[in-house]
Amino acid sequence: MMKKMTQEEAKRICDRVIGFSKADECRVVIQGSRAGNIRYAQNSVSTAGLNQDTQLSVSVAFGKRQGTATINEFDDKSLEKAVRRAEDIARLAPENPEFMPAASKQEFKATPTYFEKTAAIDPEYRAEVAAQSISLAKKNKLISAGFFLDTLGFEVIANSNGVFGFQESSNLSFSCTARTEDGRGSGWVTRSANDVSKFDPREASEIAIEKAMRSVDAKALEPGRYTVVLEPAASSDILNFMFNAFDARQADEGRSFLSKKGGGNRLGEKMFDEQVNIWTDPWNADAPVSPWDSGSMLAREPMSMVKNGKIESLQYSNFWAKKQGVAPRGRAGNTIMSGGTKSTEELIASTKKGILVTRTWYIRSVDPQSLLVTGLTRDGTFYIENGKVKHPVKNFRFNESPVTMLNNIDDLGKTQVFGDGRKSVVPAMKLRDFNFTSLSDAV
Repeated sequence: MMKKMTQEEAKRICDRVIGFSKADECRVVIQGSRAGNIRYAQNSVSTAGLNQDTQLSVSVAFGKRQGTATINEFDDKSLEKAVRRAEDIARLAPENPEFMPAASKQEFKATPTYFEKTAAIDPEYRAEVAAQSISLAKKNKLISAGFFLDTLGFEVIANSNGVFGFQESSNLSFSCTARTEDGRGSGWVTRSANDVSKFDPREASEIAIEKAMRSVDAKALEPGRYTVVLEPAASSDILNFMFNAFDARQADEGRSFLSKKGGGNRLGEKMFDEQVNIWTDPWNADAPVSPWDSGSMLAREPMSMVKNGKIESLQYSNFWAKKQGVAPRGRAGNTIMSGGTKSTEELIASTKKGILVTRTWYIRSVDPQSLLVTGLTRDGTFYIENGKVKHPVKNFRFNESPVTMLNNIDDLGKTQVFGDGRKSVVPAMKLRDFNFTSLSDAV
């Protein structure tokens, strides 16, 4: 069960754990979570639940030998037992050649990750989310399925050098699929937010329902390269392959799209269209995250990754930062890409011929060094002609790279937030020459 802790209680527990340790250094992480959910399918609620837990992880080191133990009991006897277990493991462990000492004492500026209204979500609210979605589906003679999840949590970090941080968070996520009774039409929607006041289950469900009704009788279109309008969700799943690849070590060792032929990385090079701006900011109002990186216990800070198409910075682990002579800093918890002011409908209106993609899924890496991925469209793919959605089309398989995509931008639309832990903010995108390689029978 999640043990609700105040900052003072958490500090006292961390001090006790560190006090028990006889190792050269000691690090403590406490994580508590309460996750409520409701799932529905075939227009009926199938499951609902509440999971709660609080765990403490203690990691110690003798020189470069490390050991870790985890418990969910917080009396002195259990805390000391966990410390001794971690120390026993450390004494038996081989030396870690990439061991880095614990972070020095620092200050953390709280980020806006906690909302009381979200924390107050109860079973009645979850049931109402499902009821509204199911009611709308039945009204339109559709079959709906969906999942709503709300989480409340806190994280504490501390070490024997005086580091201490306490952060509370709240979040919700929702997805809904609506299908025609004969299975020929399908629509889908997803939402994510820290603040429940920004979430409207009716508005979200209506989008999935509209997509399902419009996607019936899809026509086959010859595979090839097309102008596409990717809704934010369709962009997000592809771009995350790139967002997660800004690692300096992989680039320096020749294992990423940011590697330079002959050695080194492509820091400072222009790799994308000038419209592309990507950064990380733990205090971003739409996608706030913890002000520290739990692994290194270093503070996070705003950082430009791509500015006007040019690579501005990479992510460094503590070890690689020291090896390369770069100042260490906490690894990012979110990735934000700038968009425009246009709605998806306005992007469609400016398209003479193209394809509207609601969702991309089952995406797999083909070539990490070019970031080539393959995947499928689903749940609403439509042909655009003279600025209007003309008719649904059968789904495609695509082979495409985010690097190529971000060099073929015609326009960018409004952004949307995705993710529960690591968050991303991604715009709708209008792109040239998107590569559809074959048809897919899925709806």
